[in-house]
Amino acid sequence: MDTDEEDVSRIVPFQLQFDKPVASQIKIAEWNPEKDLLAMVTEDSKILLHRFNWQRLWTISPGRCVTSLCWRPDGKVIAIGLQDGTISLHDVENGKLLRSMKSHMVAVVCLNWEDDGGEEISDGNFVSKYEDRTSRFFPPAPRAPQVPGLVPGETGFMDETENLSQELSNSTHQRFNILCSADTDGIISFNIFGVFPIGKIDIHNFSVSCSLANKHVDCKLLNASICKVVFSKDLCHLTVLCSGELQVPDNNFRGFHCLTLGTSIFFKRRFELHQVAQQASNIEDLTEVIRASLSVMSKQWSDAIHTFHEKFDSLSSLIHDHGLDSTPQEEFLSLIGGARTSPAVHQFLVNSLGEPGLKRITKLVCSAGKELQVIVLEHLQPAAEMIGFRLGELRGLSKWRSRYQSVGLDETLIDNATEKAGMLLIQVQRFMRVLSSSIQQFSNFFNWLHKCVKMLMSEPSDQHQLPAFNSELVILFLKYLYDQDPVRRLLESTEVDHSIEVDVETMERVQELAHFGGFTDFDYLRRTLAKEFQQMESCFNKAFQMPFTTISRKILCQNMLPFFPIESSSKSTSSTVPTSISYYKEAMHEKKQSFVDYISFILPSDEPSSELPDCIVVTRRLMNNDLEAVLLSAPDGYHCVDLSLYKECQLVLLLNGPSSFSENSEKACMAILQADDLPFASISSLDSSSLWKLHELKDSVVYLQMDSLKVRGIPHSVVAPLAVSASRGVACVFAMRKRALVYILDEDEDEISDAD
Repeated sequence: MDTDEEDVSRIVPFQLQFDKPVASQIKIAEWNPEKDLLAMVTEDSKILLHRFNWQRLWTISPGRCVTSLCWRPDGKVIAIGLQDGTISLHDVENGKLLRSMKSHMVAVVCLNWEDDGGEEISDGNFVSKYEDRTSRFFPPAPRAPQVPGLVPGETGFMDETENLSQELSNSTHQRFNILCSADTDGIISFNIFGVFPIGKIDIHNFSVSCSLANKHVDCKLLNASICKVVFSKDLCHLTVLCSGELQVPDNNFRGFHCLTLGTSIFFKRRFELHQVAQQASNIEDLTEVIRASLSVMSKQWSDAIHTFHEKFDSLSSLIHDHGLDSTPQEEFLSLIGGARTSPAVHQFLVNSLGEPGLKRITKLVCSAGKELQVIVLEHLQPAAEMIGFRLGELRGLSKWRSRYQSVGLDETLIDNATEKAGMLLIQVQRFMRVLSSSIQQFSNFFNWLHKCVKMLMSEPSDQHQLPAFNSELVILFLKYLYDQDPVRRLLESTEVDHSIEVDVETMERVQELAHFGGFTDFDYLRRTLAKEFQQMESCFNKAFQMPFTTISRKILCQNMLPFFPIESSSKSTSSTVPTSISYYKEAMHEKKQSFVDYISFILPSDEPSSELPDCIVVTRRLMNNDLEAVLLSAPDGYHCVDLSLYKECQLVLLLNGPSSFSENSEKACMAILQADDLPFASISSLDSSSLWKLHELKDSVVYLQMDSLKVRGIPHSVVAPLAVSASRGVACVFAMRKRALVYILDEDEDEISDAD
């Protein structure tokens, strides 16, 4: 690079703000895009969050190896990729887990979370902004019930005082955004708002045309390992940097490649996708509330009835011990009919059960029934009603075929899901009637036993203090409920088909009603509440799988550029190819406000066959999709460790100096150069005789000089990562001695010092 006296005069040292020790070496670091918060991952897979003043806010340990990290564009949520393929989303305020998704089967090696750039554009007569109308007609969405008697956090159910995960789905106030994740098997997943899966691709399935020896041949990737995925600011395409074998006719070339995937569907149909994801993700949250409600209800009622039978089964043993040939129901019926009390019943009521035991059983069963009613009224039923409303919204959208069929919103599938949601509400009402009747009969039976115990113990009692009972209900209870449990049967969630018997006349009336009402399912009376929920959830999965499949098919590979070769014996064959941080920057292009995409990475220096040793690559994609690149050579004696694109198209380099430096010398430095001033050359339209595109630029390498850069010396050798805050002008450098160096990059430091 040419230098002159003006360049020398521009050299400004950066202010060293902090030099702090760290307990373990940091392997990943990312600044919050909106606040002065630095998220770091240590070698022992702990996640730390620090303020700019190095105050630690929280530390979490997932218990599994952390392999990637990124922030949501608004800085309120952080995404963590794990070795087992899980992606967990955490709240920035306290680090609490908001959502955990098994999006991959192997390690998630990179994450990228991008929004639509904040553009509000109207497309014809279509209104760009979407308002979720649910809040107009419903109170806040119910939360999953907590298991009584357990400390919050001991179960998978949410504490009543918390409402963390709903912030993810309550996306009315959010700009449309997509979380992109990639794993070691070459699978890339897309999730709207980070929670609603909208597509998945395998880069090995793409076959594109590639230039080789002035001819275009079809090529395909084999055994590819993804290093970086980055969305363009408008979400129209995704750039994938990977290493692997490029299969061409009669040959395979192993190297480092750049793929450009066409994702314009995310931009063109962002309003439609926003609405579908808004409703679908909330429906999925409400479905989890119903699942948790059914689980808690089933456990509570099962425990209560188990205790009831545990106590009352002893009566059968007493009857057998006294040589009687009868059942407990017959003995109780004899007692209520006024016959002489048998010794077995007397011993059971007076000695085995007793008044205290009867009171405990009464309280346990009746309290469980009332708690089930509360769960239904405060959790299950509101969730089912809101699901019905949100499905109604989706049903209306699905009829706008010209817009919503293109994103996979199928009218028939949504209609089926809507009907199942209505059937669930019917089953909820049915369950409440059965539960109320059962509680009443249990209570009446216990009240009768209470009076019997008083009489058998010959204790004087005030008749007005004893609970009243109905003899007919006692008889009904003994005939039908003593050994049967209709409440538990409705809640049963096992795979066993619990079919409810319905008389022929009733089924005929239901069939007539079905034809009159326009719905197709007339067999719902035979199903339990749990079975109805399972059928509804199955319909949801089918309906929401359609957009996922449709969008996945529309993501295509537009271009594949082989950058440079890699030998099979090289260490760079793994996903650790030193690609460094890549970023997309806003710029002025052709006198119009637009987005020019910049990507930067470091060429591996351990390639024996490489003709481009120790080079820094900076690429940019223009509005016409042409890809340009420039090769940079680090200053003499320096080696680039890491880099990051910074605001106003500046490139920050982290450089290690020569090992021959003395102890008192600066062993490393951080430098800034203007990226958009670099002499870029097109690599997408070169008339190449070689497969490797970057080799075409080997004769035009830009040699950097220290006196032409904005430089700050560092007294330690440094290692990656370099974390740069594009909004606040600060950088965090990690030294070999387990130290974190925080620098202020901007000359104007007022904004930094006043930052929260």
